[in-house]
Amino acid sequence: MTALLGRRDRGAPGASEEPPDPETLEVSAVLLASEDRDISADAISLAGKIAEQSKAPVHVLVIARIWGTSFGFPNPGLFPNKREWDEQHKKAELAVRALKGWGLEADGHVLGTRNATKKILQEARVHNCGAIVMTADEPRGRLVGNMIWSQEPYRVRRRADIPVYLVTES
Repeated sequence: MTALLGRRDRGAPGASEEPPDPETLEVSAVLLASEDRDISADAISLAGKIAEQSKAPVHVLVIARIWGTSFGFPNPGLFPNKREWDEQHKKAELAVRALKGWGLEADGHVLGTRNATKKILQEARVHNCGAIVMTADEPRGRLVGNMIWSQEPYRVRRRADIPVYLVTES
């Protein structure tokens, strides 16, 4: 069974924990994003359903993690190697192929960054996306979650001003 976790509307009076129903969402584009993890079939399916009802394209974005800096300067040893880049390109290609199999307009690309949340939100703005769909692990406490790369989807959800649908395996 898959659980959908949505973005909380910060500051809205009586804000609900639930995102808008994906069945009623009208968007101009959908961003299917991944921070260095496989994109689940359920996430692809949800993004496809949202795009299909709006007749919108799906943009697939996969983040290749850059591990940091060395003495404050970028270091080539901290960048993804060719094998890691190829793995991320394969993830994007598989998602795009699945979406095109549904007859949807889809494209995908891979970006390297240290700050996946910032890059995902930038891409959503650039492509004028009305929703973001991501595969996510189970949520952890905020203190621990802010230190773990696998909790990146929750950081995206907290900072986004559009609905973010997180698909978990529970």
